[in-house]
Amino acid sequence: IFDCLLSDDTLKMYTAVGVLNEKELHARAEIEWETYTKKIQIESRVLGDMAMNHIIPVASLYQDMLLGKADKIYRLYPVDKAEHIAATDMKIIEEMAGHMDAIESLTDKMTEARKIANGIETEREKAIAYHDTVAVMFEEIRYHIDKLELRVNNGLWPLPKYRELLFIR
Repeated sequence: IFDCLLSDDTLKMYTAVGVLNEKELHARAEIEWETYTKKIQIESRVLGDMAMNHIIPVASLYQDMLLGKADKIYRLYPVDKAEHIAATDMKIIEEMAGHMDAIESLTDKMTEARKIANGIETEREKAIAYHDTVAVMFEEIRYHIDKLELRVNNGLWPLPKYRELLFIR
């Protein structure tokens, strides 16, 4: 979209009316690309921080609670009955492990993509790299966080849940 600032028609229009010259339009486009990159960079850092320092630890804590519960069940009941009683908790533990692994892997991948993009010299190419390799991971990371949000006990979850946001006044 910022490339439109540098199209022949845009250059002609701005220079004809004396609003901006070609150099100023290039500078404006450069600023827009840099601003976009900074926004995505900040958003990816915040997402990574929240995922690794808030979501994963709370999910691990909840997993540990479920494991403790399952362990007690196995100690109290015969194996066949314990397997039946603890089946749901064990399924949740495994499901959560998959989402937690995905979050950690995707967050690492996003961080590496950001490091590579930061090595690009031109602001336009850096912005494109951030768009194509960093921002595309936000939705996938968020998907796995949303799945954990549905499983983790409300009292443990460190952020407002979506359903709670619907009723905030």
